[in-house]
Amino acid sequence: MLKKHVNITKELRADKEIVLAAVRNDGCALESAAEELRADKEIVLAAVRNYGDALRFAAEELRADKEVVLTALQQNGLALEYAAEELRADKEIVLAAEQNN
Repeated sequence: MLKKHVNITKELRADKEIVLAAVRNDGCALESAAEELRADKEIVLAAVRNYGDALRFAAEELRADKEVVLTALQQNGLALEYAAEELRADKEIVLAAEQNN
């Protein structure tokens, strides 16, 4: 949603309510969200529930968050490539990716 509207102001890209609605509709909208919202766990979880590959737009610390990564993998096992390196070596993570690939 945000992605499709390139003229959306910086303020709206930083508005949590708007971004949350956008990522629930289209997880890719996380790409256009303000940096601080890409580090907001609630926003990122909503995005990866909709589109697992949205994990690639999440802040680094959330790509290392097991709950966030598992949620992304439940939607798309191939999102494993965007997880932090230490989680890519985690047995539970790898099994979740395999089950949803």
